[in-house]
Amino acid sequence: MVQRVRIRYAKRGPLRFTSHRDFARAFERALRRAGVPIAFSQGFTPHPKISYASAAPTGVASEAEYLEIGLREQVDPAELRAALDAALSPGLDVLDAVVAAGGSLADRIEASHWRIELPEVDPAVLQRAVATFAAADEVLVERMTKQGQRTFDARAAVMRIDVIVSPETPSEAPAVPCAILELVVRQVTPSVRPDDVLSGLRVVADLEPPVSPRVIRLAQGTLTAQDAIADPLDADRGGATIGER
Repeated sequence: MVQRVRIRYAKRGPLRFTSHRDFARAFERALRRAGVPIAFSQGFTPHPKISYASAAPTGVASEAEYLEIGLREQVDPAELRAALDAALSPGLDVLDAVVAAGGSLADRIEASHWRIELPEVDPAVLQRAVATFAAADEVLVERMTKQGQRTFDARAAVMRIDVIVSPETPSEAPAVPCAILELVVRQVTPSVRPDDVLSGLRVVADLEPPVSPRVIRLAQGTLTAQDAIADPLDADRGGATIGER
């Protein structure tokens, strides 16, 4: 392996229902179609050198998914981005690529910024539920995990929670009204996902959305002092930006 490249990609539209395993298979096929000189691990069953950072759950759209690949030859990251984007289906869009400058990509993923659209929920009702949630010291929720049913605090990981007032119906959703919730959630173990926060709102305020929410990850990366998210690739590109469509 002579070069490491870090990539940001998006899951949009119907492709948000692509599972992480399905995306991984599609990405490996895209590497082959694009002729990328991917490096492989050693041993009896070599695997391509690909590592993923905090993939979004199935059914969740995202503008900020990250992975790193190891290459056996040096490539131009802008050309790599364009070739991989062309090799993937529309909706799985490669947005950025930079040569890794060092450190661990996973260590730069400290928090995520989420947007949750709640059709047929009155924004005023959501605002009251959010105020109750934010005022709570602890909000216990349950979720089935690989280790079985777990109870954990959905409140402590939430660094910011806001109701956004929009004059337009988001995501071309036909239902009116549509409340919009934005969250900044710190990476913890077990992870706190948007559906856990919605479960917390149900626990503290009996908020039960009548229609399935639409969830979008807007950003993930380093958490700043202002609870904003810094792009984890900034440290690699030193301020230079590779084209994004």
